[in-house]
Amino acid sequence: MHLSDTARGQLAFVSPRYGLDVVGGSEAVMREAAHRLAQRGWSVDFLTTCARDHYTWRNEYSPGATEIDGIILRRFEVVPGTAARARAHIEARLVEGERPTMSEQLLWLDGLFRVPDLFQHLVVNADRYDAIILSPYLFWTTVVGATVAPERTIVMPCLHDEPYAQLDLLHRVLAEPACLWFLTEPEHELAHRIAPLTNRHIVTGAGVIERESYDVEGFRDRHGLTRPYVFFAGRREGGKGWTSLLDTYRFAIETYGIPVDLVTSGVGPVNVPGDLFDRVIDVGFLDDKEVADAFAAAVAYVQPSTNESFSRTIMESWLAGTPVIATTHSDVVRWHIERSGGGVMYGDEYEFAQCLAFVMAAPETAHDLAAAGRRYVLEHYRWDVVIDKMEAGLRELACASS
Repeated sequence: MHLSDTARGQLAFVSPRYGLDVVGGSEAVMREAAHRLAQRGWSVDFLTTCARDHYTWRNEYSPGATEIDGIILRRFEVVPGTAARARAHIEARLVEGERPTMSEQLLWLDGLFRVPDLFQHLVVNADRYDAIILSPYLFWTTVVGATVAPERTIVMPCLHDEPYAQLDLLHRVLAEPACLWFLTEPEHELAHRIAPLTNRHIVTGAGVIERESYDVEGFRDRHGLTRPYVFFAGRREGGKGWTSLLDTYRFAIETYGIPVDLVTSGVGPVNVPGDLFDRVIDVGFLDDKEVADAFAAAVAYVQPSTNESFSRTIMESWLAGTPVIATTHSDVVRWHIERSGGGVMYGDEYEFAQCLAFVMAAPETAHDLAAAGRRYVLEHYRWDVVIDKMEAGLRELACASS
């Protein structure tokens, strides 16, 4: 493979989901990177499933190929897993610290879904792709897809410090591809602690879109928001800290009477306790423009998740001029906060209440924190900077393959 500034190559991006209505950091980074590389002259196929919902993995989109803004999107039908009970049992053992056998790990992998037609497409067409880029690390599409042409495969693992990361099956995803792209230095360091890595790996970061304007008052009016609020966006599930956030928020307003609501947007059940019914407000799934306005109208964005490899939402908050309140228990988020000076952190419910009280009592100081965060994002995570790093990685792979 020989690439020059005037002759790009053929790329395949492989992700379990694709769409503007898909909530997920890995999916967003893959989608936007694919389109931006296409804009720079690369020929891009995006291989994905017909699923929209990561809870059910039902086939909701039609299979087949379509052209979307310069890339060819190819959708393949999901074959549902048939071992849900066995998978759940294996996951429970993982949480307890047990190491399943390799056959059990394969059962766990197949127990959620398979996409055999996507795999077949890769096998038949692998020779025409100069690089195959897969993400995230723990799904069938990546684990199996990475075996087709490992010498031309790049994995963006989006790794978390979680029980799944201890599976030997998934360690192969870190050791056998030609290259790894990490989103942050803490993710890179975590990977080194978990398993031997392939020789070529770089920290590319991820890009975030800078909005030209925000409609703060319009957002409040459209959603009937009359009180100050902190904001949470994304997947409302325990693994992303939503359950713990509800508990810490309840403690703060019941114990200290802090006059701030909690507004949320995203997917997954909100499950608001009855005593918080008028204080936790779900505005539903929002398009990109509307969710940007939600960030801008908030007094702070709250990031309770420990399972982060990049945390796109805190970047969006800073770009919108809003400070971040984040858990100290995420190495990645703590790294961003400490490097940027863009927010405050909490380790327990008492500190969370103090953070809420601070952003309410000192809005000018909180604004200064947000401004520092915005400078940090614009310095490190503009898409042109990230794509430059990705292209450098592609050229390094080309040199190694030639």
